[in-house]
Amino acid sequence: MDFLTAMGGTATGFFGAVIPFLIVLTIVVFVHEMGHFLVGRWCGVGVHAFSIGFGPELVGFNDRHGTRWKLCAIPLGGYVKFHGDANGASMPDAQTVARMSPQERETSFPTQPVAKRAAIVAAGPVANFILAILVFAGAIYFGGRYETPARVDSVVAGSAAERAGFQPGDVIRSIDGSPVGSFTDMQRTVTGSAGTALKVLVERAGEPRELTAIPEVVEERTPFGQHRFGRLGLKGPNGTEAKLVQYGALQSLRLGVYETYFVVDRTMSYLGKLVTGRESPDQLSGPIGIARVSGEVAKVGGVGGLISLIALLSVSIGLLNLFPVPMLDGGHLMFYAFEALRGRPLSEKAQEIGFRIGLALVLMLMLFAGWNDILNLAASWSRAT
Repeated sequence: MDFLTAMGGTATGFFGAVIPFLIVLTIVVFVHEMGHFLVGRWCGVGVHAFSIGFGPELVGFNDRHGTRWKLCAIPLGGYVKFHGDANGASMPDAQTVARMSPQERETSFPTQPVAKRAAIVAAGPVANFILAILVFAGAIYFGGRYETPARVDSVVAGSAAERAGFQPGDVIRSIDGSPVGSFTDMQRTVTGSAGTALKVLVERAGEPRELTAIPEVVEERTPFGQHRFGRLGLKGPNGTEAKLVQYGALQSLRLGVYETYFVVDRTMSYLGKLVTGRESPDQLSGPIGIARVSGEVAKVGGVGGLISLIALLSVSIGLLNLFPVPMLDGGHLMFYAFEALRGRPLSEKAQEIGFRIGLALVLMLMLFAGWNDILNLAASWSRAT
């Protein structure tokens, strides 16, 4: 009976994670591919297929322009196949292009001017950033934000804050030149700056003072995996001082842009530290990890939590696709930059080699992230037992 109960709990947990994950990922992938599709259509390029997922087709239909819209069996991405593409990764099909009539060339992707091709490729990541901005802005506009004063009420003994010279009553005005409007703003900056020296401008008894603080590196294993963050040891106002602030449409849009920029900045900062050896790669997650996060967010935060996750994942996918790796949008843009500088495209052989290298890098990243997911999942199960 215990075995059956455990199996039932595992199955419930599995579907409770997979279904929210598929909803979130499908929305983000659809918006990304729709960016490619719309700009491609505006540029007069023919579209053979718009696919959510890879592999065998499950359902689909043809629109009046001859585009096949389909949902496929492996729901871990998607693609738009333009006229003249060899595959969904937009590798040019030179032989097919050579046999085209002048009329067919007009609607072929590989024969378009480099500026049009670059615009079509960049439209996917741009659409992801726009989605994130609108989601963040909408959440702020309709729900407002609870904010507490950026005031220090107490300092933890022996903490990094005490060593830096913070005192109760200090009001934090800026960190590294960036204004701080609330205690939450300060916390977000500190948690993403573990081990990094911060220049903190505080107001003490009406006078400005600059302090240098280095947040301590704290590691915790959470339901989402290994988490590493910075901590100063400051305690702010209690919850009774928090007030709900409502923002207008333009203010919400501005904050939505800032929230998107913040995610990009934190991600690039982590990757920079990863390359220089100051961060561990154990925080990278793949589909399993994202599915676990989706399930936890759906359970704790409900629909609102999943909407926020859509914004975060949309930024991540948009940013990842801009990396200059062949197979990704950024790799195509890199090829087009070479073409614009040289006055002619790279040879078909060079592009083929680049795509193979890119495929190998992407597969290696997926395997590594998947291995991290498995380790985190195993650690979670061991704690549960």
